[in-house]
Amino acid sequence: MADETITQQVSERYARAVTTGEQMCCPTGYNFDDLRAFVPEEVLRVSYGCGTPAGLATVQPGETVLDIGSGGGIDCFEAARRVGPSGRVIGIDMTDEMLAMARRNAPIVAKNLGYAAPNIEFRKGHAENLPVEDGTIDLIISNCVINLAPDKTKVFREMFRAIRPGGRFTISDIVADQPVPQYLIHDTQKWGDCLSGALPAWEYLGGLVQAGFLGVHQMKFSPWSVIDGIHFFSLTLTGYKLLDAAEPDETRFATLVGPFSRTVDELGQTYRRGKPEAVSARTAQLLKTPPFERLVLLSGQPISLATTDQRLISILPAEAPCVWKGHYAILAAPFAEAEDDDHHVYRRGVPLEICSKTLDVLDSGPYGRHFTIINRATEAVAGDEASCDPGGSCC
Repeated sequence: MADETITQQVSERYARAVTTGEQMCCPTGYNFDDLRAFVPEEVLRVSYGCGTPAGLATVQPGETVLDIGSGGGIDCFEAARRVGPSGRVIGIDMTDEMLAMARRNAPIVAKNLGYAAPNIEFRKGHAENLPVEDGTIDLIISNCVINLAPDKTKVFREMFRAIRPGGRFTISDIVADQPVPQYLIHDTQKWGDCLSGALPAWEYLGGLVQAGFLGVHQMKFSPWSVIDGIHFFSLTLTGYKLLDAAEPDETRFATLVGPFSRTVDELGQTYRRGKPEAVSARTAQLLKTPPFERLVLLSGQPISLATTDQRLISILPAEAPCVWKGHYAILAAPFAEAEDDDHHVYRRGVPLEICSKTLDVLDSGPYGRHFTIINRATEAVAGDEASCDPGGSCC
């Protein structure tokens, strides 16, 4: 199916939704009672999405925020409240009917917020060709829209172009645990349902890094749908465009705290828990971004951490047989690769089958925020115990 055909049919379906109220990507995570205090009801009726990127405290006062696929304007209006009257919000959408609704409600929202004038504008455009100048955006948000774009590589490049150095994105989107087959890719109905255009998680995450973003990591996830054994799930991700000028090129040292025993970052640097590693100025800049705050110690002198140091985090599996129940772990941390204390090697976005003991470890607090967990079993599992001794049948 041609890219132009996909775009046209998706746009037409969303245009019809303005009058029919048809549900596509069912909205999740919105606090509609709160939003009704300043957002008109007609906007709430046509609000679609798989997360709430504008409502995760990622929007800061005074910022310039760009919403890709703004639809009726719900996320822009929430962002407008959070940036305050000194901030600015730009919504981009390809559907005239959605733009018309958003534009007529912008003055109403501004009045409800007590602003002297609207701090929002809505522009017609496509995600693959954003109508904004280079390096002018502090934060890009998007809610279940990029999966609708046929050329996601171009979308990611456009995002990187638009964001200023030091800026970031927070986007919610649908991804899959495996490649989507052709019979679904050519199903126009499922394109509008935010399924056919979903990339495998590893390809989506990798595409963002290839575009230039670093520190790409999961904010939250939720199951979405399972079709013919393919798991679709919602990921909310944040990533950063580092400043053009790195810090002075002086030697810095980074010490991995845990919970992983070994990691490899997006620039190729390897870390082992408790062992200081000399890092470049660029890597030091990366390690200062928020997702590394509880993972790595950054210092001017090497810091070695003894195994008894309370700053180290290590979580060993229970000393007992385990059970295979159909669970798979998907790493969504700001690392390209990571290893736990039971020698499982996780590659970001790639599902790895895990047993019950490993599931318990990854469900724990220090690990939980770094993983998406799915279950591929289609029926109840007998759950025979497996030995984890050397030569046993465990992982």
